[in-house]
Amino acid sequence: MGKEFRGTIAVQPDFDAGSDAETLYNAMKGFGSDKEAILNLITSRSNAQRQEIRGAYKSQYGKDLIGDLKYELTGKFERLIVCLMRPPAYHDAKEIRDAIKGAGTDEKCLIEILASRTNEQIHNMVAAYKDAYDRDLEEDVIGDTSGHFKKMLIVLLQGSREEDDVVSEDLVEQDAQDLYDAGEAQWGTDEAKFIMLLGNRSVTHLQLVFDEYEKIAEKSIEDSIKSELSGDFERLMLAVVQCIRSKPMYFAKRLYKSMKGLGTADNTLIRIMVSRSEIDMLDIRECFRLRYEKSLYNMIQDDTSGEYMRTLLKLCGGDDDIAGEFFPEAAQIAYKMWEISSMTKVQLRGTVQPYQDFDPASDAQALRKAMKGFGTDEDTIIEILTHRSNAQRQEIRRTFKSLLGRDLMADLKSELSKNLERLILGLMMTPAEFDAKMMKKAMEGAGTDEHSLIEILVTRNNQEIQEMCSAYKKAYKKSLEDAIASETSGRFKRILISLAQGAREEGPADMARALEDAQELADACNADSDDMEDKFMSILCTRSFPHLRKVFQEFVRCSNKDIEQIIKKEMSGDFKNALFAIVRSVKNQPSYFSDRLYKAMKGLGTDDRALIRIMVSRSEIDLFNIRKEFKETHDASLHEFIQVEMLVGDTSGDYRKTLLILCGGED
Repeated sequence: MGKEFRGTIAVQPDFDAGSDAETLYNAMKGFGSDKEAILNLITSRSNAQRQEIRGAYKSQYGKDLIGDLKYELTGKFERLIVCLMRPPAYHDAKEIRDAIKGAGTDEKCLIEILASRTNEQIHNMVAAYKDAYDRDLEEDVIGDTSGHFKKMLIVLLQGSREEDDVVSEDLVEQDAQDLYDAGEAQWGTDEAKFIMLLGNRSVTHLQLVFDEYEKIAEKSIEDSIKSELSGDFERLMLAVVQCIRSKPMYFAKRLYKSMKGLGTADNTLIRIMVSRSEIDMLDIRECFRLRYEKSLYNMIQDDTSGEYMRTLLKLCGGDDDIAGEFFPEAAQIAYKMWEISSMTKVQLRGTVQPYQDFDPASDAQALRKAMKGFGTDEDTIIEILTHRSNAQRQEIRRTFKSLLGRDLMADLKSELSKNLERLILGLMMTPAEFDAKMMKKAMEGAGTDEHSLIEILVTRNNQEIQEMCSAYKKAYKKSLEDAIASETSGRFKRILISLAQGAREEGPADMARALEDAQELADACNADSDDMEDKFMSILCTRSFPHLRKVFQEFVRCSNKDIEQIIKKEMSGDFKNALFAIVRSVKNQPSYFSDRLYKAMKGLGTDDRALIRIMVSRSEIDLFNIRKEFKETHDASLHEFIQVEMLVGDTSGDYRKTLLILCGGED
């Protein structure tokens, strides 16, 4: 039985190439052109049928259809229509040619095409490249790339990956061990082993290898690649792994990155929409919805316009209902994502480490000198405080008072101003004092900052919450629970008070109980809304994070739904946002913080309170991991975002400099 068709552009029944050629000729005849007629016809024919139309057009009118389309159309719409008219192999060949000719190389295009195509597609592309340009593709790639990146591209260009039915069961454990030995188990990396295995083994075989690797390394193969490799070679190997796991999810991520932010990467958007429209666009749509809680159709609508948009929407094939139900491919991916999340032990890394030759007395004297007399030496203050751990800063505070009889916090407050003052004072507080202060700020004044309350209470462990509650009581003579109760209401108040107890269970998943919890959540989806919210709150607020990963994984199996989609569709308001934040933190807490940082900086203004809160509170815990997630999700480093996106107002001076030091480096 053949594989189910998962494209959005199918063969048109009752097809007549001659009639279609005439329709296109008439649409371009005379003054102006009928763009709607052109896009409607071309997007309702398969690529094979379009090639027949090209032949009929030349036979009937003695003209080249692509040449006429280029003459009549303009801009992105012209590029999209012309790409649709090329045979797939020639389309890929043209994209590769454009990527390597001229002054610079578009490495991302090379990676996307060579990591994602089948053996047959690569062989056809190589032949088309030779036919179209009378050049050898391998020689051109060799001439334009270097190092391990070049070697892996050449391996992929051979189109010699073992076919999917080839699984060498006796080699699965050996290959996983070889990958581990080539990277994590030694000083330095044996790149040749990664290239040989990832470039030649079958997709099915490698999926089993990746599962075995996680058992050995206690981390995913992706995390190992990120820590062991770098640059374009790292990006290529990650793309290969992502395509091995799921091509639709890989393309969903590429499409998202092509449209998010201020500009649109139209070449990427066009290339993927054209090349996948007859292969797996339905699965890409599902994966897009699963990962980004938004349909691909809606994102195209928001990001493009005119005939260009309408053509892309035709290729997309429809807007997805966000009921949370999955196609089989997406359900398997969702289950696998939670499985990887539950198996992976991520090594968290901060960006601020204890200073080796620490001398609190010397630091206290240097800080006093920096604030004495006329003017303030901000550089010295920043240099000292950003290169000391929080524990060391507390020693400096105590030494400053015992040596000089002065309150360091008060001196810093009087000498600094605006966001730099807030950032430096945040660094000088203990983590518990800082969290208590942030909770107080979120609840004082006219409005409540619900997102800050959620972020802090969802992401802190039991000890951190209990210490924060003590610090809050000491500083403000009122319990945090009473403050929350007076500033919030309803179910949102209940969920915050539940989290503020700092009584979440700890320890690993209980598999039998996880199955019970998953079934209870699935059953609750059919209950009335109050019962459903109570059940979700009772489980999500009390179970340990490792346990919840298993619960959410099994929830997919029990319900054929994704927990995030259910929360988004069935819940509302701040209660929904709190549950959603718990799920995101359980899945990948650095990724959650990465998104919070992106939202704090994107758009017209900067949410400096959120930016300061996260950079200070995570700098010794997982800011390095957050940086990695930021780079992967947003295609720009956190360092670059702070440097480039925040060149206005108060962010352009010492404040920005301090943030960049806390960030810890460029990725």
